[in-house]
Amino acid sequence: MVLAALSQAIESRDPYTRGHSDRVSALAEVVARRLGWKRSRLGALRLGALLHDIGKLNLDDAVLRKPGPLDAHEFDEIKRHPLAGARLIRRVDALRPALPYILFHHERWDGRGYPTGRSREQIPSGARIVAVADAFDAMMSARPYRPPLSIAGALAQLEQGAGTQFDPVVVRAFLAAWADGELREIRAA
Repeated sequence: MVLAALSQAIESRDPYTRGHSDRVSALAEVVARRLGWKRSRLGALRLGALLHDIGKLNLDDAVLRKPGPLDAHEFDEIKRHPLAGARLIRRVDALRPALPYILFHHERWDGRGYPTGRSREQIPSGARIVAVADAFDAMMSARPYRPPLSIAGALAQLEQGAGTQFDPVVVRAFLAAWADGELREIRAA
């Protein structure tokens, strides 16, 4: 009940992300299973994926809902949401397992992400999975400043980002799960 309320609070701030957290969680779980994750690890992954954007609760509405591209200052504000989210949940014991997913889901395989600039295996494996699921769902969603990408376009962007933005093993697992039809109904929801 509390988790659903938190997820709704995140999405109520930005109407363009309605259902995003649920889809990211479902996509991430399928990919993790494909990568051989045991059931015991999946609960924290689901929690982290549902709450990955909780730090956006601290963002200025003018930035969050801006109808065009962000300027450098506004993007710097957006880049603070992983740290803000980590601060929000760090004090709640039941939510603490979500911390690495919230804090590191915008790190990049090549080390050019945020907030810490971690790279490769320095990034927790679950955060690498959430990063791919998050990016795919974001690309497939309309934004005030751009229409959604096609499925083929979003999949191509993931493939293009493998080894730079994304963990290539996670991207291969995502693409294989998509090809096998395991992810299609999640994205259609």
